[in-house]
Amino acid sequence: MQANEVKSFLEGKLSDNLLQVQVEVEGEGCNFQLNVISDELAALSPVKRQQQIYAHLNPWITDGSIHAVTMKFFSRAAWAERT
Repeated sequence: MQANEVKSFLEGKLSDNLLQVQVEVEGEGCNFQLNVISDELAALSPVKRQQQIYAHLNPWITDGSIHAVTMKFFSRAAWAERT
């Protein structure tokens, strides 16, 4: 599995439920680090944020395509300050 696949998949799925979602993905194989940029997700509790992501990744985690995921969440303003 490639990072661009995970990015495209998550942005497509999250855009169905939330507006203005950007996902930056690093890693390859079965280990990925996600930076999720979304004002809507950043406003949720940490558990609710992770649930939003895992809801979409669980099939890949279950079949072993993804083994480990780390996530960081940013509002658009916080992301802009980082770069």
